[in-house]
Amino acid sequence: MTTHFPRLAETVHSQQHRLPSLYGDFDFDAVPYRLTTDPSDASALPARVGDRQSLLDDPETVELMSIATFLGDIPADSYAALSASHSVSHLIAMLRTACQQGLDAVPDAPPELSSFIRALEDTPDWIDMSLVAEGARRARVDAALLAPFITRGAFIATFTNTYAALPMALTGALSGKRAAHRVNETTSFFAVTTMPGALDRSGPGFEAAAMVRLMHSMVRFHALTKSEVWDTSVYGLPVPQVDQMPAGLIGMYLLSQRVIRAGRSSFTPGERALVEFSRYRCFLLGLPEELVPSEPDDIIRQFHGRAAVLRHGFDETCRRLVNSTMSAYLRPTESWFDRIADAVERSYSAVGFMIAFCGGDSRAAARMGVDIGVADYARIAATAPFIVGRIAAVRTAVRVPVLRDPVDHYLVRLLDRRLVTYGKPEFTSDSSTYTPAV
Repeated sequence: MTTHFPRLAETVHSQQHRLPSLYGDFDFDAVPYRLTTDPSDASALPARVGDRQSLLDDPETVELMSIATFLGDIPADSYAALSASHSVSHLIAMLRTACQQGLDAVPDAPPELSSFIRALEDTPDWIDMSLVAEGARRARVDAALLAPFITRGAFIATFTNTYAALPMALTGALSGKRAAHRVNETTSFFAVTTMPGALDRSGPGFEAAAMVRLMHSMVRFHALTKSEVWDTSVYGLPVPQVDQMPAGLIGMYLLSQRVIRAGRSSFTPGERALVEFSRYRCFLLGLPEELVPSEPDDIIRQFHGRAAVLRHGFDETCRRLVNSTMSAYLRPTESWFDRIADAVERSYSAVGFMIAFCGGDSRAAARMGVDIGVADYARIAATAPFIVGRIAAVRTAVRVPVLRDPVDHYLVRLLDRRLVTYGKPEFTSDSSTYTPAV
């Protein structure tokens, strides 16, 4: 039963009859082991981050996180389910064509594709679209200058929980060279969506979001219909929307923390533009309004609320995923410059992970597979004056009207070069190529 979120609860339960081939046997009333509201159980929320008991005492937070744990993505799931009778490459080709040229350019487009595209095009009224372009412009600063040095560390955070990490472990997409490919794809996605016009209907960011949704649905389809490892009584729904929310709003979570620490309770106009840009990107990735709040306190509470009801777990599979991601070589060549750049980025990611997810405890990071040594601190000390100094200079310059456009052009050119370095993203997932890392 639901009191606070009847619409979302109805959407969750409707999945069973809307897509019986995938959800017909799924019990949406059974509480999976991953979901716990027992104060005596260890959760994914560290005590240093938030007060778990206050979150468990909040019925709205518990109810929202519980419902969203069962929320898939019917438009994308329905299209992914066609892989039972269509080749994955054909489904991908049709989706790319529909994104780039429109549905009319796809001969005999299946109704599932039409529904998927319409869901992407149906811009909601809960996002202020007039702020999205400005938000993207502001987001370009960190995408060009900061993200390349921290994305690997943020990516690792996905694998610090047994129950959230298993879907990617089933695909084997994060072992060996595939780990580097997925990290670069993730960095590429967040970078390309900040480019001018990227989130327009025919823009590359719009297409990338559609491809990411399909990729997640392919993983979901495989876990529920083909995997012998996935146990719904333990793990619940594969890749639920509640697990997509942190990746979509991590930047806004960090921004919200800065706002609260500054003694404010609301965003400035410029910060509001960043928030609306991120919320629109989350919408394109399939998240509902309930999972993309717009105010600092709500964003922080939602992040902490998810962790408060997610059972703690870190097993050998998590460790293998962390190790493979940290050891992945992300640069395009083996030149001396690229080898140095990779080492520097790896050091920043490791230290960033330690600070953000281990409370600055290097021993805790090491227990999770992220070792930090003297060489890492030396690399950061040698490069920080340039990296941090450039970020500070650009952030200052974009606030000066006469410098705003020239600096933005510089950032766009830099992002263009970054995107070449990341390689051509595919955003695909084909179960015939899976090599499970479990």
